[in-house]
Amino acid sequence: MIKYAITSPAFFKTRLQKKEYLKKVKANFVLFRDKESADYEIQAKDFLQLSRKLPIKKILHQDYKLAFKLRADGVHLTSKQFKDIKKAKRKGLFTIVSTHSILEIKKAKHLGADAVTFSPIFPTPNKGRPKGVIALKKAVRIPNIKVIALGGIIGKKEIKKIEKSFVFGFASIRFF
Repeated sequence: MIKYAITSPAFFKTRLQKKEYLKKVKANFVLFRDKESADYEIQAKDFLQLSRKLPIKKILHQDYKLAFKLRADGVHLTSKQFKDIKKAKRKGLFTIVSTHSILEIKKAKHLGADAVTFSPIFPTPNKGRPKGVIALKKAVRIPNIKVIALGGIIGKKEIKKIEKSFVFGFASIRFF
């Protein structure tokens, strides 16, 4: 099961904090996500430079053009960006899409996404009613799409619960 770390601007007030985070994080994928900074491109470039030699898949948030320009491994599109899946794939990017229903997972798969996050699985601040492990098990049964559990995964207790679903992996901010 892969581990997908999602960053928060709170982690990266300085370059040194970025470097320390990347040294410590034990993940297969890391999403650089920052919805607050006006200088996202500069911050993303710095993040990619710091992580270039690390054995992780480096993902940028929302902007497939920037991900391509900066040579990230992939892009994580929001649930409002289905129209960008094919564009991201044409640029050779590993493409993950945020989904919140079985219908959205099927749509992302049909449009060529490599993987989806399905959320929220467990209670998490400001993300609505949790889907739960039963819904996750249904999502995982959709063939030919990698499903990554997201939402409220903060410790080993939640990981043990989702492992039984044979999910491709889990994503989290707080776990990492």
